[in-house]
Amino acid sequence: MVTSVNPNTELSRCFASSLRPSYSKPNSSQTQLCRLSSGSLSNTFSGLSMAPSTEISRSRPIFSLSKNESGESASGNGGLTYKDAGVDIDAGSELVRRIAKMAPGIGGFGGLYPLGDSYLVAGTDGVGTKLKLAFDTGIHETIGIDLVAMSVNDIVTSGAKPLFFLDYFATSRLDVDLAEKVVKGIVDGCQQSDCTLLGGETAEMPDFYADGEYDLSGFAVGIVKKDSVIDGKNIVAGDVLIGLPSSGVHSNGFSLVRRVLAHSGLSLKDQLPGEAITLGEALMAPTVIYVKQVLDIISKGGVKGVAHITGGGFTDNVPRVFPKGLGAVISNGSWEILPVFKWIQEVGRIEDAEMMRTFNMGIGMVLVVSKEASHRILEDGNGAYKAYRIGEVVRGEGVSYS
Repeated sequence: MVTSVNPNTELSRCFASSLRPSYSKPNSSQTQLCRLSSGSLSNTFSGLSMAPSTEISRSRPIFSLSKNESGESASGNGGLTYKDAGVDIDAGSELVRRIAKMAPGIGGFGGLYPLGDSYLVAGTDGVGTKLKLAFDTGIHETIGIDLVAMSVNDIVTSGAKPLFFLDYFATSRLDVDLAEKVVKGIVDGCQQSDCTLLGGETAEMPDFYADGEYDLSGFAVGIVKKDSVIDGKNIVAGDVLIGLPSSGVHSNGFSLVRRVLAHSGLSLKDQLPGEAITLGEALMAPTVIYVKQVLDIISKGGVKGVAHITGGGFTDNVPRVFPKGLGAVISNGSWEILPVFKWIQEVGRIEDAEMMRTFNMGIGMVLVVSKEASHRILEDGNGAYKAYRIGEVVRGEGVSYS
């Protein structure tokens, strides 16, 4: 059953268990409430979005904000880490290394599948423990935007235009009103990225999730001509790094955020110190969907590589687009550090290097462009959107700061 939502967005949800009798023994642990519409593509494979870690230079402080209330450096001993919060990036990188032995070619932001003179580009992701904050704040209307953003922002790094999106919504007991709010956010995200919500799955799994909680996954497929793929192969030393601003934490690092919040003694209803919004509002700000902006910039030429700054921050994501033997120098103070990141670092006494390997720090997408293209992009950035010159490509590997 396909229900028309708007000219660019379709929602296909088949409530099979309620629309036709079951002639097989029901599965008591999971009721399948949704199935894809006919004509959907299959046999695509998505590359995983993690990469081996890259050493980060600590020769100079990254921020001038790295002092707590007593004046001590936040990069001193005793600060919180992502691993302390339960997320081991190195273990994830090791798993990707092992999977790569079985499925060579993975590791990009999206998986490419040849189709005539084009590639289908597929990506999949969730929103992590940002969901915990959605449960605590009751803000469910925008978490679907996050879900769409995490996948479409990945596949646009190859220059692909998103075609369609699929979602997976799982819960112990289906609250129709709550689920409608979540799906409304997914529809909004698809509209922002100009793609079709083609279908999804609603799984009701008693006893598997706590009451009132749910989990989300998303899957996006796009397309790009083979001769237009952005793959980083032509990047050279001297190329410029252009950063596009984020709206906040986006959808990564929330295990550490929640640890910092608990350490702070504040609640999500309390005001973000020095700001006019609550911590809950600041942390739940929906992820920016960069699709239209990035495709517009790419269409004007000079873009050689694009990195989506998600888990792993600058440290692990920027080097993923470089040919072997190249790295990046990022200029301190070249963009605005959002207040929420200053608060996280100060309260958690988190080292600069840990911040840069966990959070986007105010830059959600990095474009590697020629010097000539950088001038045009920065000039355009004074009008319709913001853009920052945040560094350049250098010989050597890894990311350093100056």
